[in-house]
Amino acid sequence: MSSDQEVTVITPYRNGPYLVRGPFRIADQDGKEIEMNREVVALCRCGKSRIRPLCDGTHKTIGFESESNRED
Repeated sequence: MSSDQEVTVITPYRNGPYLVRGPFRIADQDGKEIEMNREVVALCRCGKSRIRPLCDGTHKTIGFESESNRED
């Protein structure tokens, strides 16, 4: 990959969402694109967001816990 090519970076935040930075496309299970007009999005990890697949901060109120590193 050349150094001038953009790379998508997904960062899991401790006790929070996945942050997606860089070029990305989100589609539903039928392949229909979900319109995103943002350069960075937060994806729900707790499963309780009312705007899934996006994060709405619910993880804070329900006490969701998950490390930011890989769990084996």
